Amino acid sequence: MRSRFTAHVVGDFLHLHRTYLGTARRPYVEEPDPENLPWTRLVVHHHENGPKPDTATVDFSAYFDDDGSEGVLHEKSEFQLIDGIWYYVRPLRTGPAPVKATHPKVGRNDPCPCGSGKKFKQCCLKVA
Repeated sequence: MRSRFTAHVVGDFLHLHRTYLGTARRPYVEEPDPENLPWTRLVVHHHENGPKPDTATVDFSAYFDDDGSEGVLHEKSEFQLIDGIWYYVRPLRTGPAPVKATHPKVGRNDPCPCGSGKKFKQCCLKVA
């Protein structure tokens, strides 16, 4: 992940071509960078091994300068290890991770959390 980010920073598109599984086995054809974003920093939030020993995921934020303000690309990506080389496979998610509830979901027949003494379905669920 870090080598691919560095390649974006310095414009090493040959390295990006070689480390992307979709293009790694094809001949490299130089193309102009359409975005040419000035990347500023990389923050790796989380990485973990995948279900197979030769796969992994990386959750990261790549920051860039957007006319004086900082923009961010947040992505969770899949990588695969082939013959000792890690290849970028695909993005699994763009944007931050979904927010998970910290408390259990209230069932229809559970007491209403507002404290009325009624069942949830006869109180606050009815209003919503």
